[in-house]
Amino acid sequence: MSKISNWIGAARLRTLPLSISGILVGSSVAAHQGYFNISIFSLALGTTLGLQVLSNFANDYGDGVKGTDNEDRIGPMRAIQSGLISHREMKQAMVLTALVTFLLAVLLIYASFGVEKWLEALIFLVLGIASIVAAIKYTVGNSAYGYRGMGDIFVFLFFGLVAVYGSYFLYSHQHDWVSFFPAVSIGLLSAAVLNVNNMRDRVPDAKAGKITLAVKLGEARVKNYHYMLILGSLLFLLLYSAMKAEDLNDFIYLFGFIPLIFHLRRVVKNDNPMLLDPELKIVALSTFGISILFAIGLLW
Repeated sequence: MSKISNWIGAARLRTLPLSISGILVGSSVAAHQGYFNISIFSLALGTTLGLQVLSNFANDYGDGVKGTDNEDRIGPMRAIQSGLISHREMKQAMVLTALVTFLLAVLLIYASFGVEKWLEALIFLVLGIASIVAAIKYTVGNSAYGYRGMGDIFVFLFFGLVAVYGSYFLYSHQHDWVSFFPAVSIGLLSAAVLNVNNMRDRVPDAKAGKITLAVKLGEARVKNYHYMLILGSLLFLLLYSAMKAEDLNDFIYLFGFIPLIFHLRRVVKNDNPMLLDPELKIVALSTFGISILFAIGLLW
């Protein structure tokens, strides 16, 4: 039982609601336009959860091997850092999770496109492989992009544009440029979650040679960047609603931004990185709440 609890801890279940936010938003946009398929929805959820768990395992492994997870780390102790899971075991778990996630992605693509639309299927297969590689390469290897200040870009792309607009296309098989607005919004909120994490660990990351965007920007500018991410996400959802809203229900997602306003006040006044750890949960759960409220507003 203790080993199982170790793996549950390494999977970092608190990150999973954030990972499915993009699927909820993309699926609700598609359903609002008359496109929905329970098989596509279920497989999309399974695929994105697999990618998130794979990313968590890979981050644990990559930071553990590089020595970034050390006594200076502020957040919760990770599995390899604490010695609860060995490097070899984590590597095996990464391989298994990657294979299961790839299988789910293939089933998802088949459920959407069958064998007739082979070009679209091929494009999404490449996207699926790229997502798996991106989940691993954030901290693993000498060319880990998370150590070069590029994590925010990849989170924005895969948790925002790919998750929201990609899932929308899986249902509809058509392009709708207005649907890029909620995709950008969720991408910005997802980047905000990563940014809180990187603000918290800015000093120990710099000492360990992990050059995140927070390290590059410094304490003052990274707070301004955080404001831009959250207020930008609100702006893009409002732009979408301005073009698509049919009644006031379409704006109930605004309630999900209330905790983020108080969050921004705490962040701008913060001078103790340890106090940023609970802010991670606030931003992640607020993003999840916004995605649910957005879906309810469209479909109610």
